[in-house]
Amino acid sequence: MAEKQKGKNSIEIISGLGKNLYAQISSGENPYFDLPTRGLANVKYSEEKRILTMGSGLSRRYFLNVGHVRKFVQTVAMAALSKELIESGKHTSLRSAFYQIRRTIPGTKIDVVDDQSETNKAIEDLELITDLTREQLHINANKAGAVAGNVIVEDRGDVIDWSKMGSGGWAIPSNVEDLSFKKIDAKFVIYMEKQTIWDRMNEDKAWKKLNCIIIASQGQATRGIRRLLQRLSREHNLPVYILTDGDIWGVYIYSTIKFGSITLASASDKLALPEAKFMGLTMDDIEKYDLKRHLIKFKDVDVSRLNQIKNYEWFKKSKRWMEELGKMEKLGAKVELDAFTAKGLSFMTEHYLPEKLREKDFLD
Repeated sequence: MAEKQKGKNSIEIISGLGKNLYAQISSGENPYFDLPTRGLANVKYSEEKRILTMGSGLSRRYFLNVGHVRKFVQTVAMAALSKELIESGKHTSLRSAFYQIRRTIPGTKIDVVDDQSETNKAIEDLELITDLTREQLHINANKAGAVAGNVIVEDRGDVIDWSKMGSGGWAIPSNVEDLSFKKIDAKFVIYMEKQTIWDRMNEDKAWKKLNCIIIASQGQATRGIRRLLQRLSREHNLPVYILTDGDIWGVYIYSTIKFGSITLASASDKLALPEAKFMGLTMDDIEKYDLKRHLIKFKDVDVSRLNQIKNYEWFKKSKRWMEELGKMEKLGAKVELDAFTAKGLSFMTEHYLPEKLREKDFLD
């Protein structure tokens, strides 16, 4: 479907879906739509692009099928809501979308949706069917993450200076497509998985001292953050460095930003950033900065994730990454970035990060 829809805008694509269904009904067909098959079996790693991509596997969902009808109706209802939102120029949240399509089917006691998880799935299906992102469908997630730096942006008519947003920084929205960059005075971007580390670096004015942009989430990067990182890299040629704890979950966060995720393989072109590099914390850093007394022993869930990631094709092809994962497995423990505060609250800003940058000590 994506190939057929290149060059079309969102409203044309959504309207086209409705017209196709109407044509099927008019001709006496059982209404259906095709969508890419979810799951690891239909996700491929592209060595050329260095990102995860969706395979060619398709599944067909019919209206007149007892096993399909509920999800079929939910997806069509979500498409109708999205069309209304796009035409009106308005946006809604994931939670509000649930309430907007929740209604009882006339003549029955059956609701179109019973739980938000159903609307979330319907949105994901609509993304796959239309090759549009959730944000292009005018459905946004909650704000999650902060940014600071010597940057001025315009967001729907409002001019925002990221260097003057106080201790909390600017809250990164779910939809960053409307951002217009008016001024960028920065040499690179540092993304970190922890808000607490961002707070520490923002208080130190690390973005000013290192002439960079600092961005954080709380755990896995949101889609808005991943898209923002991609735009800063692709449109403004800024290197992006990923700063995480020295554990397997930090590697997983890096992997998702760099290569894309299995669940969002269809959106990798819009979200993945193969140019991103891993800034740390590495197993060698634990030795170099004498952090062994801060080791936290792995739990079974950590070991399980490590074994899984070691078998990811994109890591298996990297000698350096396999060495890093091997050291992590041998150590059987992790160290958090917060451990650096034992050496002084500003140690990361004044020593660790400058040394990493000077030595170009990154994993790719």
